[in-house]
Amino acid sequence: MAFSLSSCDFSYNMKKLKKTFVGIGFFALAGLSWGGSWDDFFNAIRLDNPNTLQALLQRGFDPNTVDQQGTPALMRALQEQSYRAAEVLADHPQIRAEVRSPRDESPLMLAALRGQDALVVKLVSKGAAVNKSGWTPLHYAATGGHVRIAAFLIGAHADVNAESPNGTTPLMMAAMYSSSDMVKLLLESGAEAYPRNDLDLSAEDFAVKAGRDDSVRLIRQVLQR
Repeated sequence: MAFSLSSCDFSYNMKKLKKTFVGIGFFALAGLSWGGSWDDFFNAIRLDNPNTLQALLQRGFDPNTVDQQGTPALMRALQEQSYRAAEVLADHPQIRAEVRSPRDESPLMLAALRGQDALVVKLVSKGAAVNKSGWTPLHYAATGGHVRIAAFLIGAHADVNAESPNGTTPLMMAAMYSSSDMVKLLLESGAEAYPRNDLDLSAEDFAVKAGRDDSVRLIRQVLQR
């Protein structure tokens, strides 16, 4: 059978083909634009650039977007110590404040460790968990020596005797890494001085090991009661 294509058919098919290519081009450009925005988004976090980040969010970019490793943007900002970017993300009405890294760390834990008072308060107000199994925000605040943050977390009902996976308490971390003011706060807030972790070390042992004489004295005063 002979095949023929009239000029009318040819014109019609060319129009369809043109529309198809236009459509493909549109979606390709949209994909490139979205990819560029994704790069811009995480570059803004890495560089701690709140203005660029805010502009992207205002354009409708999801504040809970994850990076190539699956880490949510807020967690990435705190890992990068990009605190202005973290503030912008935490302010967003759609932000999920309670997310976890593969190491079971939360944004609140990193903010507590690094002394970001305002961010700690904001994250708690957004629903970040003050208490969790394993290491807690209070462990991290005690390790970082941030007394005001520890006091705030305790006021928000943080468990002062929470145990890490190896049985270490916030008091033990404070005795090893922090000041006597932190140790005093925890003891006055009900922290128990006698428990031992899986290595058979007590808060007193940690303080002695770290050479923190003031903390040793405070802990022994409680043990002698």
